[in-house]
Amino acid sequence: MIRRMASLPGGRVGKWVVLALWAVLLVPALMLAGQLGDVEKNDNSAWLPGNAESTKVVERAERFQLGDTLPAIVIYDRAEGVTPADLAEAQADVEAFKGIDNVVGQPHGPLKAQDGKAIQTVVQLHKDQTGWEGIGKTVAAMNKVGEENANGLGFHITGPAGYAADSIKAFSGGGALTTITALVVVVILLLTYRSPVLPLLPLLTVGVALVTSEAVIYLLAKNVGLVVNKQTSFILTVLVFGAATDYALLLISRYREELLRHEDRHEAMAEALYRSGPAIVASAATVAVSLMLLMLATLNSTQGLGPACAVGVLIGLLAMVTLMPALLVVCGRWIFWPVKPSYGSAEAVKDGIWTKVGTAVSGRPRIVWIGTALVLAVMAIGVFGLKADGLSNKDQFTNATQMVVGEEIRSGHFPAGSGDPVLVVAKAASAEQVRTVLSGVPGVGEVSAPMVKDGEAILLGELKDDPSSTTAMRTVEQARIAVHRIEGADARVGGSTAVMLDTQEAAARDSKVIIPIVLVVVLLILALLLRAIVAPLLLMATVVLSFGAALGVSSLMFHQVFHFAGAEASFPLLTFVFLVALGIDYNIFLVTRVREVALLHGTRRGALTGLSTTGGVITSAGLVLAGTFAAMASLPLVFAAELGFAVAFGVLLDTMIVRSVLVTALTLDVGRWMWWPSKLFRRHDAIEPLAGKPDLEPVLGGV
Repeated sequence: MIRRMASLPGGRVGKWVVLALWAVLLVPALMLAGQLGDVEKNDNSAWLPGNAESTKVVERAERFQLGDTLPAIVIYDRAEGVTPADLAEAQADVEAFKGIDNVVGQPHGPLKAQDGKAIQTVVQLHKDQTGWEGIGKTVAAMNKVGEENANGLGFHITGPAGYAADSIKAFSGGGALTTITALVVVVILLLTYRSPVLPLLPLLTVGVALVTSEAVIYLLAKNVGLVVNKQTSFILTVLVFGAATDYALLLISRYREELLRHEDRHEAMAEALYRSGPAIVASAATVAVSLMLLMLATLNSTQGLGPACAVGVLIGLLAMVTLMPALLVVCGRWIFWPVKPSYGSAEAVKDGIWTKVGTAVSGRPRIVWIGTALVLAVMAIGVFGLKADGLSNKDQFTNATQMVVGEEIRSGHFPAGSGDPVLVVAKAASAEQVRTVLSGVPGVGEVSAPMVKDGEAILLGELKDDPSSTTAMRTVEQARIAVHRIEGADARVGGSTAVMLDTQEAAARDSKVIIPIVLVVVLLILALLLRAIVAPLLLMATVVLSFGAALGVSSLMFHQVFHFAGAEASFPLLTFVFLVALGIDYNIFLVTRVREVALLHGTRRGALTGLSTTGGVITSAGLVLAGTFAAMASLPLVFAAELGFAVAFGVLLDTMIVRSVLVTALTLDVGRWMWWPSKLFRRHDAIEPLAGKPDLEPVLGGV
């Protein structure tokens, strides 16, 4: 049955049916994919769980028009000192701001700084379903007002609304990200195959897979309630390009090999799919399952990211085992020009780099794997220096945005916490008591008189520290403890600082819960695939060690080279899931080939042959995946740069060192015990490889 299925996409009739089906599917997919932005959510509900305290404050504060709002802190400055005309201009701007969509409440200010060189006005902006995108449009309209009659007066919008506006501008670079990612894939494929035409087929197939993925995700978001935001969109692009191209590399490599043995290209493709398909499907399924486990997260942004990316991986797989074979067969052998594989010609067997690596490792495998493991363990020490407790707003960008510049000016003229207070909602009867208790919390400055409506009261407390700083978040924690003790007050603390705190706490919880579950699930998948216990345990150990080394080196680079202030709380979890899932991919590609060869020639011969025959294609796949994730650095966001660097470095470490050296050395040292307790474990190696050189004669199975 499997062989018959493998013959369908590249069959004489099947290829045309496949092309027709994808062509029909692509028409509605293009229309639906273009509407993905319409269902993106970037408000609090898209990030925080519904039971977060800051989320509950948003719901209760709606009656005061201070529900899901962000303060826009407008800063005017003049080095020689502001004039009465400047104050009049700021007041006129206040009246103009009131007429802009999503500006709510009464603006606070304008207030002149004590040094007389700056003016501050705080305007509340409502964050609707469009989230940051809507805020960005409102801020753009406010900028237009402020810059019309500036007359040399500096004008900047900072605070949470300024951060949101700058963030949406950064995310709008998704088109450039897609272009850069595509160029990276093309360059690596050109270097891999040395064919000017062949790279076009994987690129076309990946493009179809990405569009189809976006269409399916749009339908899920619109009809099933899948939470999608800007972060999901750019990670999806990178992952589909990287993973799907990897599958294409593995298929093309096997197809080219089969063209040497089959005169009919249809038969060659059927055999290539039959031999490489199981490993490709198992790898994609492992990645998809790992990503689906992110649905266990409490952080809505992480929870929605998992199934969205899983959809992308599975559709990428579907495209690569149906559309890609059809395109290759339709094009024929000329697609490999200028080096076309001819039927009956024997491909020259060379002692390539991976054969030489295998020969070197086979001399003293135990010393090699112990030494490699120790080096990786030393690299992992840097993990203890990783600061993944969130970033302040001004530290979120890799360049000086309007918000960052405005924040620097504001902090030089006004108190750190002015303009972005904590919001406390409570029962009206307890309002004064809550005000008294809140005023006594260290780190909280002036507390406003309570506003009362329908039995509810809201109070605004000014923070003494930067509202997006760690110190301010600790102040919010103390404020919550204090007001929660007031019996019958039902007091809750919210605001932008509380949102950041709740996000960090949810992310920390998600890491503790999801990481162990991913490890167990991936271990079970490997055990079923390899029908053994020892090999999966050793492979998982290498993946975890590789992850630790990648995170450790990344931590040092972030602090010592890039000078980033820290990392987001969700960074370790996302890095872990991507590296473990994708690292297991390469384990599967290598070890399934090792096992197939071991069935014929023994484990030691299998280890060396597996490395020699898959080392090149795995390296190319690793370069593609690393390149696509590295392209994330094109977005001026610290989170994107950090995630891109960590995954790219981890993938290269995995393909160049862990798969080729550590796993090979372990397999050579452990020998047949790798397959315990399966039947293969009972088979002793009949023939030892001579001089450490593997038998490169084609064998059944593998990739």
